[in-house]
Amino acid sequence: MTRPLADRLAPCGPVLDAKAAERAHEMIAKRVGEGMASVDLAWAALAPVFAASPYLAGLARRDGRRLPMILEGDPDRILAVILTAAEALAAEPDFETARRRLRELKADLHLLTALCDLGGVWGLDQVTGALTRFADASLKAALAQAVRQEVDRGALTHVGEGEDGPAPGLFCVAMGKHGAFELNYSSDIDFSIFYAPDRLPVAEGHEPQAVAVRIANHLGRVLQERTGDGYVFRIDLRLRPDPSSTPPAMPVDAAMDYYESVGQNWERAAHIKARVAAGDFAEGQAFLEGLQPFIWRRNLDFAAIADIHSIKRQIHAYKVDDRLTAKGADLKLGRGGIREIEFFVQTQQLILGGRQPDLRGPRTLDALAALAAAGHVTPEDAAWLTGAYRDLRALEHRAQMIADDQTHKLPESDAERKKVAALWGQDNLRSFDATVGKILKGVNLRYGRLFAGEEALSSRFGSLVFTGVEDDPETLATLKRMGFSSPERIAATIRSWHHGRIAATRTERGRELFTRLAPRLLDAANATGAPDPAFNRFADFFAGLSSGVQIQSLFLAQPRLFKLIVEVMAFAPRLASTLARRPTALDALLDPAFFGPIETPAVAPWDPADFEGAMDAARRLFRDQSFRIGVRVMSGSADARDIGRAFAELADLIIGGLAPAAQNEVERIGGAFPGEVAVVALGKAGSREMTAKSDLDLMTLYAADPRDMSSIKAWGAETFYGRFTQRLASALSAPTGEGTLYEVDLKLRPSGTKGPVAVSFAAFEDYYEREAETWELLALTRARVVWASSPAFKVRAEAAIEAALRRPRDAKKTAADVIEMRELMERERPGKGDWDLKLDPGGLVDIEFAAQFLQLAHAAQDGPLRQNTGEALAALRAAGLADDGALARLEAAWRLEQDLSQLIKVALEDGADVEAEPKAFRTLLARAGHVGQFKSLRPKLAKAKAEARAAYAAIVKASG
Repeated sequence: MTRPLADRLAPCGPVLDAKAAERAHEMIAKRVGEGMASVDLAWAALAPVFAASPYLAGLARRDGRRLPMILEGDPDRILAVILTAAEALAAEPDFETARRRLRELKADLHLLTALCDLGGVWGLDQVTGALTRFADASLKAALAQAVRQEVDRGALTHVGEGEDGPAPGLFCVAMGKHGAFELNYSSDIDFSIFYAPDRLPVAEGHEPQAVAVRIANHLGRVLQERTGDGYVFRIDLRLRPDPSSTPPAMPVDAAMDYYESVGQNWERAAHIKARVAAGDFAEGQAFLEGLQPFIWRRNLDFAAIADIHSIKRQIHAYKVDDRLTAKGADLKLGRGGIREIEFFVQTQQLILGGRQPDLRGPRTLDALAALAAAGHVTPEDAAWLTGAYRDLRALEHRAQMIADDQTHKLPESDAERKKVAALWGQDNLRSFDATVGKILKGVNLRYGRLFAGEEALSSRFGSLVFTGVEDDPETLATLKRMGFSSPERIAATIRSWHHGRIAATRTERGRELFTRLAPRLLDAANATGAPDPAFNRFADFFAGLSSGVQIQSLFLAQPRLFKLIVEVMAFAPRLASTLARRPTALDALLDPAFFGPIETPAVAPWDPADFEGAMDAARRLFRDQSFRIGVRVMSGSADARDIGRAFAELADLIIGGLAPAAQNEVERIGGAFPGEVAVVALGKAGSREMTAKSDLDLMTLYAADPRDMSSIKAWGAETFYGRFTQRLASALSAPTGEGTLYEVDLKLRPSGTKGPVAVSFAAFEDYYEREAETWELLALTRARVVWASSPAFKVRAEAAIEAALRRPRDAKKTAADVIEMRELMERERPGKGDWDLKLDPGGLVDIEFAAQFLQLAHAAQDGPLRQNTGEALAALRAAGLADDGALARLEAAWRLEQDLSQLIKVALEDGADVEAEPKAFRTLLARAGHVGQFKSLRPKLAKAKAEARAAYAAIVKASG
């Protein structure tokens, strides 16, 4: 004989607020009337509930019949009545009536379930079972109502019956706790909607997909839309394949293709609990049977097992003495929470279940018992985790019962947390908090022990969990702590990569490798101090890869190289852009000799007969080689002299390869010409002090008989070599489909912009003998012949340059001119601050002027002539042509400023505030400046500049 519920309820705990309980009693009495006898009979058990839970008190008083009906009947029979009534709503002809009644029945169920749970009548399995069975009944009724809407609009021909469901071919697969009959008190329901397009009874003129999507939308209206009567269940359709890019209802074939090609291990874990909950059961069961090989793999290699373990290892396992407290604890997702127990079970199920079918149970505690029975979990751990799971689920239910919130957290507030404690039978908050803390620590301890010693996939900042389809709160907090401005965007991007939306992660092996790489990427981005640009530029690069296995394997095997690449992403946008547009540029880093001496190819790898082809090939070469050099700058593995020479040798190679191509192109149009021509580099290119942003200062010299003409167009020498110069400048500077090369400046030629672009040999000699001003002679000290039409003409051009420099000149006048030029420059182009390494007093201009002046002043007496500033200063010291200390200080300042300039030019835009750059970049700059900390660099640089300025003045002004 069954007993009414009122006779079976026991008090769950203390009455936390006697006045609240008394108010609830009075209001219920007003609504219930004659049924108050059963309420009074059970009041000792009801008072603690209604004192702590405004939601449950509201359910009791809102409908006068509800509480007496529940108290006066057998709870199992009342549950059966509720479920039958819900299922019967499938046939309700009025849509709005069905929606209202489902909400009323949900209220009945909620009050029944809460009282049976809190009163000790039902255990955890009965509570979650009741909630889940009602979810199934509601889903079936809602699906029938949704289908009827489509029949009424003429999109479907009829409402189906029996095992085919209301829409033959369409079914709902329950996932997660819904699938395992483990729903919590205020849970949403996770399910996916699939359909077989050829089986849906679609009316003529309608598309199956559009109909299926509308059915999904109708389900939302029936179940989760809030009305005056509340809601039935929140629904979550995001466990379907790739939910951000697929419709809410998917064809079965498309879904199967997804799982077989890019399905992830967390999706395998999710499907452990999958079952058909509504719709065409036969079609749904066939679909799930087809997924079994995806879920349960008989053969797993080491990488696959490691990737399954990653489901756990993305969660940060804290030390036992770390604080895990009840205050604000996330009972589901937090450390020591329900998810850790579920992952503990599911990871082992995925690994072992392929060969041991007994381990495939969908329910967490059943699976845990099976693992213990098979010897995979110790009996002690299984028993402890079982008890902890039941306690955590009970606490979760009580936290939700207070206000019907979909929360999994214990309140931060002591007053609110006391309500949960009271519903859990505790009257002392300190004791409650200690008990909860002990549970959390015990779960986290056993969870961490499961994969002890394995590679962590979390961060020192916290958990990095990217499984599932929704943001993990702890992960978002971790990303925020790591400095990312939009944690949600970062998480969504990484999840999309896990879904195989880019080529690098489209294969299973690629996704397994990325699981390990992701936390390293985020840590490396954080370490740069500029995590957003580092991640964004890496994303551009990663998305451009045609395959990800080799590159990701390289990054995992060489963490220092990976750290360097992420630094490039953070601090060198041009290099990052190169890598994004041309990921094959990374191949250079695979060369074991990459960090050895910087070498430039000996010969340009293109055919000079193909002018446009040569231009494109030159840009590809430039991109790859400048990337290599730039990475060497970022790595600090080469000094400024080597870098400046490498950039210059690259320019020499490109000029040397494009000059013949330009000459061939001019000859193709105008005909052959019997003269000779040379290309002279000046400025940074001439002195081999180029940086990543240097332009090319060029001059072309030619020699020809004035009477000669080109064979087709009858061009004279000036026209022919003018066309040659223009073609060469265009080849070096014009953008093509492969990008750009250099800015070209021809203004340092005799007569500047006023004269012809190509300079005849005779005009060159005459100009530098009669007209050249001192500043032009200073510039000429850096002149270097980088290409000539013949070796003999190269020698002749070099001799002419040297002859122009070695002519006798008045040293005092030269010094005065230099002083005047520098003063004019300081007035018209003043330095922009301490980090203007070129124009600021004591910067590179002062050092270069001093070296160039001394060479001009002593050239007539066979003094040294060197294009490179550092080499010139060393040669001048060796020759004793100025105070040794002053020259030594100039040379030291030049090296420091060159070292810093190379890094700044690779990494920063012109005018950037070095002091405002991230700490990690300032650390790189300190390394380039040969000091331990950035704070030591500013005084070192200031001292070097002051000494250089004084040395410049001592050398130049003393001679003026």
